[in-house]
Amino acid sequence: MSRRSADVAKRDAGYHAADMVKDGMIVGLGTGSTAYHAMVRLSARVREEEISVAGVPTSHQTAMRARELGIPLTTLDEHPGLDLAIDGADQVDPSLRLVKGRGAALTREKVVACAAGRLVIVADPGKVVQALSGVVPVEVIPFAATPIMQTLSRMGGAPRVREGKAKDGPVITDNGNFLIDCDFDVIPDPEGLEATLTAIPGVVECGLFCRYTGKTTLVVGEEGGCRVIEGKRA
Repeated sequence: MSRRSADVAKRDAGYHAADMVKDGMIVGLGTGSTAYHAMVRLSARVREEEISVAGVPTSHQTAMRARELGIPLTTLDEHPGLDLAIDGADQVDPSLRLVKGRGAALTREKVVACAAGRLVIVADPGKVVQALSGVVPVEVIPFAATPIMQTLSRMGGAPRVREGKAKDGPVITDNGNFLIDCDFDVIPDPEGLEATLTAIPGVVECGLFCRYTGKTTLVVGEEGGCRVIEGKRA
C-alpha cells in the first residue's frame, strides 16, 4: 500500500470510528495520526450539533488538538468509567492483541482502555499482522532505568532508551518518565511477556495490550470501505 493509500485508509477508519460515537457519550481520545482523524470527524459532528460528547485525552498533545477542534474535555476524576475509547495501534494480531506506544502515551492509553466499556482500534492494513513482533515500548521511572535495561537485556529484549528528535537526551513521557524500546523479534506469548515486563520493579507499563480483546473492535481502512472485526467476549 502506498503512503497516500495508507493515509486515506487511516482517515476512513478514523471517520468510521467517530461515527460509532452516540450522543451523550464520554469518549477516550487516543494519541497519534489515526486517532486524530477520528477527532476531526468527531469535531464536525459536535460542531453540527449532531451529538454532544466529552473526551478524556490520553496525552497533552491530544488535549491540545481536542481544544483546537472544539471537542469538550473532561477527566477520569469526573468520569472514571468511559462509554468508548478510540485509539490507534502499531500492530494488531488476529486475536486483537496490540502493540502500542510509538507515540509515547502507552500508560495513559492503557488506563483509558481499561476504563472504557468498548475499545475501538483504528488502523490501516499495514498494522494488521499474523503475529506480534519487534519493538515493545516500556515506560520506566528514571531512577530505575539502568537496572531495568540490564534485566531486559537478559530477557533478550535489546533495550535502548528512546531519544528525542527535537531535543538532546531521552524522550520524557507526559508522566515524567523514560521510554525504553525493546526489540524482542517474535513474541510467541504476548500475555506472558506483558505480565513479566509489568512485574519488573520500576516499570510503569509496557506497550503490549492483551487484556482488552473481548471489548475491542478493530476498524481497518481499506480500498472500498472499512473492515470491522469484533473481539470475542468471554
